[in-house]
Amino acid sequence: MAGLIVSIVVALLVVIVVTRTVRIVPQARAGNVERLGRYLRTLQAGLNFVIPFVDRVRPLIDLREQVVSFKPQPVITEDNLVVHIDTVQYFQVTDPRAAQYEIADYIHGIEQLTITTLRNVIGSMDLEATLTSRGVISTQLRAVLDEASGKWGVRVNRVEIKAIDPPPTIKEAMEKQMRAERDKRAAILTAEGTRQSAILTAEGEKQSAILRAEGAKTAAILEAEGESEAIGRVFNAIHRHDADPKLLAYQYLQVLPQLAQGKGSTFFVIPSEVTSALQAVSQAFGGSVEGAAARPAEPADRGEEGGAPALTAGSPSAAPLPEETPVPVEKKDRSS
Repeated sequence: MAGLIVSIVVALLVVIVVTRTVRIVPQARAGNVERLGRYLRTLQAGLNFVIPFVDRVRPLIDLREQVVSFKPQPVITEDNLVVHIDTVQYFQVTDPRAAQYEIADYIHGIEQLTITTLRNVIGSMDLEATLTSRGVISTQLRAVLDEASGKWGVRVNRVEIKAIDPPPTIKEAMEKQMRAERDKRAAILTAEGTRQSAILTAEGEKQSAILRAEGAKTAAILEAEGESEAIGRVFNAIHRHDADPKLLAYQYLQVLPQLAQGKGSTFFVIPSEVTSALQAVSQAFGGSVEGAAARPAEPADRGEEGGAPALTAGSPSAAPLPEETPVPVEKKDRSS
């Protein structure tokens, strides 16, 4: 029985010794070894051996890049406004020995150094520059932090400004300014749209007027060509059929009432050919022609009938009028 107990004790001692002798370090981790309280070496990833009860392995240190977000810190700007700035840091331990022996808590040290540096940087900038210069602030913070944390075995890779919160009153003023800017841009866009619409409308009206003018021009040309062709045909028909003065006189008598209907028609020119034709017509009907040629023709009173005025023949002893002699014709007023 005693031998069994001794065997169990020996086995436990062997397990304890092996456990304290063999150390397995995971990847991207590192551990510092102290021998009798003094730093000896740093264990790398993999299988490592130490002397039990003599060497002591400190807690492992993570060598991967770490992301730490610090709570918002109040910072006073150059124009005496308090803003709260929230930062995010990306850093990595490059020297496990320095990270464990040069500073008690490197994360807390980085946080306090960030706050101090942030206050120094923001203190030299006004609110507007602070809100619009995040890249400049991040660059200055990273330069200061990387230089100061280098002796701690820590490399600061990036520093980002997550949020900058101005005072509530400043927020309200900024919102009003932004609203005014948006209203201004909307008014400008509306004015531009109205201007463009007016330009397009004017262009359309211009094109419409040009097309109407071209249509009127074409219509006038076609109408003039039609009248010219009609006059030519009438002229050719008259000369081809050799119309006598009697026919011309008859046609003139038909047109004369239309001439007399004008408001200012008080004087008419009767060609000599028409006078001769009237003489021939009068002789054909047995009337006197000389009287018709001797005195001017007066239109008869049309009254309510509205008929054409008639020419009366005069004494046969009158001589014919010369060619192209104007003959005045008195026009009676319908109201008389």
